[in-house]
Amino acid sequence: MTGAPPRGLEERLRDTRAKLASDVDLWVATSGSAGGGVHLIPLSYLWDGTAFLISTPRASVTGRNLLAEGRVRLSLGPTRDVVVVDGTAEPVGIADLGPEAGDAFATKTGFDPRELDEPYQYFLIRPRRIQAWREANELQGRDLMRDGRWLG
Repeated sequence: MTGAPPRGLEERLRDTRAKLASDVDLWVATSGSAGGGVHLIPLSYLWDGTAFLISTPRASVTGRNLLAEGRVRLSLGPTRDVVVVDGTAEPVGIADLGPEAGDAFATKTGFDPRELDEPYQYFLIRPRRIQAWREANELQGRDLMRDGRWLG
């Protein structure tokens, strides 16, 4: 990628939306102000075009942090083609998830928390800010979403 000209907003939006739809895994960072400690973990996700659906053990540090605070940062892709998402997480019970969303999550990720003995918690993460860049020449204009609204 070195030496490539920076992408314009429309190309970045197109590339980012494609990455959100096609990738399966991302990094989830949570803060620990409620005593869980700052935590970073890779998780699988389902993107429905407006929000991310993730699942993690309810008793895990990530689960406890999200239940206590709900503030979350996600990251997709390698460092030279990264998408960073700041969002808010809302807990979704398995009973409230609905079979279609649960099946879509299991199909996309190859993982079905509904079938496990350990209690898992689903979270719906609504992005508030999305940034994307490849190289330093794309740092300017890296914001693609602000206050939950796509730019452009």
